[in-house]
Amino acid sequence: MPTPPEILARRAARDSRFLRVEEVDLAFSNGARRTFERLTASGMGAVFIVPMLDDATVLLVREYGAGLDRYELGLPKGRIDRDETPLQAANRELQEEVGYGARTLTPLASLSLSPAYMSHKAGVVLAQDLYPQRRPGDEPEPPEVVPWKLSELHLLLARDDVSEGRSIAALFIAREFLEGRFRPT
Repeated sequence: MPTPPEILARRAARDSRFLRVEEVDLAFSNGARRTFERLTASGMGAVFIVPMLDDATVLLVREYGAGLDRYELGLPKGRIDRDETPLQAANRELQEEVGYGARTLTPLASLSLSPAYMSHKAGVVLAQDLYPQRRPGDEPEPPEVVPWKLSELHLLLARDDVSEGRSIAALFIAREFLEGRFRPT
């Protein structure tokens, strides 16, 4: 494995309400030097929740995605609030977006979106033994909850309204975990 480059300097480049851009001066082990821009994570992180209604059925949500200007079908997700653990955030977001709480929450993985220029990571949490429980959320409209059989993930991939890569990856990770082929480290 190559030696990671040495970070020579960091400085804020531009910020918005949600994004922070940082310039990073790097010195690579072969002597090359470059300045990269990256989006840095703000806040405490985020979670993607894989809520299992039963052993075979996951609950997805359809929400408006401003980035693509359309409704997308994917997993419930959200940021981790201050003074909240990832599992507490997962259960809160599940109650806000899906209308269920979970008696069993299992951390499965941590996923990045684009490690070439973003530092943000999100945890994948499997939610099982669900019970009805609704909390008010911050969504401008209630997400539509859509049950989906894990055995039909191949059909989900063929849909035009499913493109969020971390939701897709999290579903496959959860399926492999539930079928005994994957164990989190």
